[in-house]
Amino acid sequence: MLNDRQKEFVAVEKMVFRDLLKWRWERFNNKKDLSFSVPRVAEVKYDFLLKNRQVNSISWNGHATFFLQVNGLNIVTDPVWAKRMGGERRLSDPGLSIDKLPEIDIVLISHSHYDHLHFRSIQQLKGNPIYLVPKGLKKKFEKKGLLPVKELDWWESYEHEGVILTFLPSLHWTRRTLLDTNKSLWGGWMMESVETTIYFVGDTGYHPIFKEIGTKYNVDYVLMPIGAYEPEWFMRNQHVTPEEAIDIFIDLQAKVFIPMHYDAFRLADDTPREALNRLQAYMDECKLDHRTCNILKLGETIILTKKDDKLEP
Repeated sequence: MLNDRQKEFVAVEKMVFRDLLKWRWERFNNKKDLSFSVPRVAEVKYDFLLKNRQVNSISWNGHATFFLQVNGLNIVTDPVWAKRMGGERRLSDPGLSIDKLPEIDIVLISHSHYDHLHFRSIQQLKGNPIYLVPKGLKKKFEKKGLLPVKELDWWESYEHEGVILTFLPSLHWTRRTLLDTNKSLWGGWMMESVETTIYFVGDTGYHPIFKEIGTKYNVDYVLMPIGAYEPEWFMRNQHVTPEEAIDIFIDLQAKVFIPMHYDAFRLADDTPREALNRLQAYMDECKLDHRTCNILKLGETIILTKKDDKLEP
């Protein structure tokens, strides 16, 4: 059961079938151009990723899946290499080959929705990682034989070899079956090391909590969703618009914005091109330096330095 404080972060308590039908009817009558392909790198730096234990790096697989190297640890967020989600085929293939990645030390799960928690992908990862999951998901991992697993409540932290990982709230919801709506938590992960702080936001709507988070942490890089927001009357609260994503970035007082969650699955009616156009237009409106927004290509790796410079591996 959620306590009163946790209920403030529930975007959806139950799905209203009437609204779902209205949305699907709108989609049927409003065809979108899905021909735009999110750019991908010509060559993934697998040699670098396999050997690197010295510098911090971020590589984007697509959607909410990142391969992070922090303080010598290999970390994966929301591992999803699935080619289909429900009845929809993936719009863009994964940027990284799961077979070519090194052994994983930590797997971070933001919530239980299928586009963020794909057990077949997790089972294909190399190594014997520790699984850090939201409170309420531990038993699902144990039943799959995925051990060791540690579940965290909001604001709880776990330290592993010099990296502090803290599970933070977001405005969202979760469900895998008809009977487990919001039976586990949802949120994002703050990763702190001596050299850098990376915030993987997970799925969220806009909420004042991000101003509070911004006062507690000195965020260098924020991995922020910008897609699955349309129609806004239906997706409001559970997914930010590109403009709200920038507002959160400003609230966090973060240094570098890296967008995600707009390229792979048609979860809503917006398109990748629309999300990027709105993001860049609002950055202009807010007079933000475009160098603070690093739009990664699929499979791209950036190296993080203490001064947050972008280098090629």
